[in-house]
Amino acid sequence: MHKPHIPLDQIKAEVDSCHRCPLCEGRTQTVFGAGNPNARVLIVGEAPGKNEDLQGVPFVGAAGKYLDELLGVAGLKREDVFIANVLKCRPPGNRDPRIEEIECCTPYLREQTRTIDPEYIVTLGNFATKFILKTEVGITRLHGKLQQAGKFKVFPIFHPAAALYDGSKRVALEDDFTTLGELLRAGREQDAQPAASSTPDAVSATAEEGAHRGFEQESLL
Repeated sequence: MHKPHIPLDQIKAEVDSCHRCPLCEGRTQTVFGAGNPNARVLIVGEAPGKNEDLQGVPFVGAAGKYLDELLGVAGLKREDVFIANVLKCRPPGNRDPRIEEIECCTPYLREQTRTIDPEYIVTLGNFATKFILKTEVGITRLHGKLQQAGKFKVFPIFHPAAALYDGSKRVALEDDFTTLGELLRAGREQDAQPAASSTPDAVSATAEEGAHRGFEQESLL
């Protein structure tokens, strides 16, 4: 029996009052996520930064401006997608998330995902990709390769911030968002056609080293 979906407003209220880990002590506010609650695409980043912590909105700094450009490459706007992070509070000094913080915070992301019920999950960077795909394979090997996690199509991409420090990643980012746009358009065209047999080659049957296991199995649905 499937669990009932929890309204996003209710999940946000739980996030706002969360004290599951010490990150709550240093936050200005939580960063729940923002966008279309019925989005076809859920974008998952790593954790809020300084600007996000101040404004309570994901991807509002320099990386956020670049993300807006990349969404345009895919034929998307912010209002078309929902953007969230693995962590809802900013780690001090923007350090990497710790395992115990991820364990405390990701039930919220799972509930968000169940409620939004996207067709695609776009994971930005290593932490989001490794969590969603339950893999130790890095983003350098997985980016731009469509994967499957339970019922969801997962499309790993470099984090936009990576291109701010390494300009060579801009080409890969823009190419991958171009591919995302092509996948979305192909899906719309397929939806408009009479029912046909599935095409398993369109999605990696097994993400590298078993990466497809886990997200749905972690009580997501």
